[in-house]
Amino acid sequence: MIVNVAFAIIKIIAGVFGNAYALIADGIESSLDVAGSIVIWGGLRFAARPPDATHPYGHGKAEPLAAIFVALGVLAAAVLLAVQSTRTIFLPHRAPAPFTLAVLLTVVAVKETLFRYVVRFGRSIESIAVEADAWRHRADVLTSLAAFIGISIALIGGEKWRSADNWAAIFVCLIIATIGVRLLGPALHDILDTAPRGEIIDLVRKAAASVPRVIEIDKCLVRKMGLNFYVDLHVKVDGSISVREGHHIAHQVKTAVQQTDPRIADVLVHIEPARPAR
Repeated sequence: MIVNVAFAIIKIIAGVFGNAYALIADGIESSLDVAGSIVIWGGLRFAARPPDATHPYGHGKAEPLAAIFVALGVLAAAVLLAVQSTRTIFLPHRAPAPFTLAVLLTVVAVKETLFRYVVRFGRSIESIAVEADAWRHRADVLTSLAAFIGISIALIGGEKWRSADNWAAIFVCLIIATIGVRLLGPALHDILDTAPRGEIIDLVRKAAASVPRVIEIDKCLVRKMGLNFYVDLHVKVDGSISVREGHHIAHQVKTAVQQTDPRIADVLVHIEPARPAR
């Protein structure tokens, strides 16, 4: 957030004094990044709240909701910036100042470093909200590169190419819109309880099958709720054992599954009788 605040101020001031429309557009996008980071931070804090009487499965859905809000904000910003850049594309232009190129190169270096760090962290905890924040850093890298190219063409090409700055700003908006669509997909998947990616389902199955006296795993359903996972298992055991023994096996299965990953908040085990061998 601190980096985004600093870059938003620097870009807008440099764009105004350096006559660079693309840099101003880039600066406005960075200021929206600040708002997005605040939303994601708030969403993660709310999602981390423990279950209560009205939310027995926790507050995890706040995380994808925060990501959806950020994605829609990114798309809205792309549309507004594109409209503004198009309106001024055929108006007289002053040449952009060369120092704006140095500002953009600094942004690219810092933002690419931030992207790599944040996206690694987001993937390690499987948080789509954190990954959304990371991809906004990558969007900043791409938009800054586009602005750099547009301003360079305007400087090298002379008066006939002054509008290259505006064209670069429009291209920046297309990139921002693409990032918005990319962020929206995973968040909608989480809201719709799409099966989680990765190997967690295989790990759950193997852990349950390793419990003594478990004959077969019939069903294994895993859903993601914020940063946690909830598991529903149908486990087949010998049909002649007592209810007490079946209950004991179910507890063993639950313990074994939860030990595979600390993010598994709860496991519901349904015991079924296995068909006798013929």
